[in-house]
Amino acid sequence: MIKTFGDKTPKIADSAFVSEKAYIIGDVEIGESSNIWPGVVIRADIAPIRIGRNVSIQDNTVLHADSPLEIGDNALIGHSAVVHCSRIGRNVLIGINATILDNVEVGDYSIVGAGAVVGEGMKIPSRSFVVGVPAQIKKELSPDKLQMLEQTGGFYSQLGQEYKRQGF
Repeated sequence: MIKTFGDKTPKIADSAFVSEKAYIIGDVEIGESSNIWPGVVIRADIAPIRIGRNVSIQDNTVLHADSPLEIGDNALIGHSAVVHCSRIGRNVLIGINATILDNVEVGDYSIVGAGAVVGEGMKIPSRSFVVGVPAQIKKELSPDKLQMLEQTGGFYSQLGQEYKRQGF
């Protein structure tokens, strides 16, 4: 369901796949070849939400923010994540059930592990591996993990296109 809020209507690239079971409202922009899966809520009633190209927002994730939220190209937001932050960089993986709180910035090529709770205002440098409750930076990512992050967006972009072709 795609809804206008006030005078703001979501802008969704023609090549994006948006499940008919997702709820997108307000000042939202979704980039080329991105995919928004069932149960996702993207609510931009207070501040704008900008989603880049080849981004995958997995089932039952919630995006909302009190200040502008930007998600960079090729990011993957895992199932049931809660994202209420300022910035998710390019080629980032946010794990299943992770919670990203107000004013957090996640640098490019980073992984936030499943179930992590990233506390308000945390600034995560690029290439970081972050886990725990509360979340802590554990190490810098290896070249193998950086390469994996580059390939993830393409896989889900293709899967979203297949869903779109089949009329979902």
